[in-house]
Order: sequence, then structure tokens, then C-alpha cells
Amino acid sequence: MGAITLSDVFIPSENIVARNIAGETIIVPITSGVGDLEDDLYCLNATGQKIWDLFNGSTSLVQIIDLLEADYDTTRQEIEEDVRGLIAELAKRNIITKLQQ
Repeated sequence: MGAITLSDVFIPSENIVARNIAGETIIVPITSGVGDLEDDLYCLNATGQKIWDLFNGSTSLVQIIDLLEADYDTTRQEIEEDVRGLIAELAKRNIITKLQQ
């Protein structure tokens, strides 16, 4: 995917299905083969859910960080590191796609 910049915008991959079950977002890849389900499922907590909801094709990484900074009592640097970490993990698993700008 390349380097993640603050102006990047993301959307969920077309190759996944995401559902909110009992307050958690469960993400399941759509694949032709059957694999180990524990490796295939990905779960997001409440904070991850907030970020996931902002993968709408119009909200940039910096806007996501701004929104989270207003909601959480922690440093902007920590929020940015956590958001970048989540994005890197989701991108590695092909769960999100970076829009070309």
C-alpha cells in the first residue's frame, strides 16, 4: 500500500463482509477457499468501530484523528500512532482500501 499519509482516505474492501454483533464489529473475508476461521475473522472494539465507520471514502486520516482527539483524553501523538497501527493491520489483511487521490 505504501506509506500512510494524513491526507489518505480509506474504504472497506469489496472482499469483506462486516456486521455489528453484540456491540462488536466482526469482519469476515469473502474467499473461495475455506481456511482457519480464527485467522480469517477480525473483530473491532468500540474505538475500532468508530474508526471503521469513518472509512467512508471522504474522511481523511487527519479528520479521523481530530474526531478521536475530541472524544479521548490522551495525546494526539498516541491517537495517531494507534490509528496508523490499526490502518496498517487492516491494510495488511486487505480489509480496507486506500483511495487514490
